[in-house]
Amino acid sequence: MSKLFVIGIGPGNPEGMTIACRAALEQSDVLVGYTVYIDLIRPLHPKKAVFATPMMGEVARCKNALMLAAQGKTVGVVCSGDAGVYGMASLIFELAQEYPPLDIEIVPGVTAALGGAALLGAPLSCDFAVVSLSDLLTPWAAIEKRLVCASMADFCMALYNPASKKRADYLEKACGIVLRHKAPDTICGFARNIGRAEECTETLSLAELKNAKVDMFTTVFIGNSQTKLIQGRMITPRGYRLD
Repeated sequence: MSKLFVIGIGPGNPEGMTIACRAALEQSDVLVGYTVYIDLIRPLHPKKAVFATPMMGEVARCKNALMLAAQGKTVGVVCSGDAGVYGMASLIFELAQEYPPLDIEIVPGVTAALGGAALLGAPLSCDFAVVSLSDLLTPWAAIEKRLVCASMADFCMALYNPASKKRADYLEKACGIVLRHKAPDTICGFARNIGRAEECTETLSLAELKNAKVDMFTTVFIGNSQTKLIQGRMITPRGYRLD
């Protein structure tokens, strides 16, 4: 049976890739993915055949991967972070119903919520929610409801896709929603270009976060009522007794 890997490559740097990720990339005859992610792994496998599409080409990309696998190729569909967290795993399974049976293996990777949290300190040590602010596939009304519920429940939050050229004010809108239920001095932070040359982090209050300049390569973290700064690091206590 033909093999198709859906591979989470983590942040994209070799050090952030799992052993299973590196093995799946090596086994693949063809690597398929978003142009930016293909460019990240191309130096590791410069001679492998690739098929890349820009943003919004996800369906065509996955269909081509399934077609190549049906032809007998071992295919690796690459995703940044984890393949099942805003990645291509679910779409591959949905589309695979239209193709001959394939051996589909999901290779997990380090998602941005975990990679960014490690850079900031330990902001997600207790219960947390992950929400994407992109309304390309999810209506804004649903995103707003999720932000309200997570805020009311005092979850820590990791926000993906906080802004883009067309959605420059979405983080500001999200913070306005969260501020209805969380204090303005709630500890927050963000990590940009996790695991890449331009990597940077910042900690700030929720009130300050509302006006922060971020982009699609930024992951935003909003603490809960217990989150604090310890020696400049964003820490959410797990609740252990320290005496």
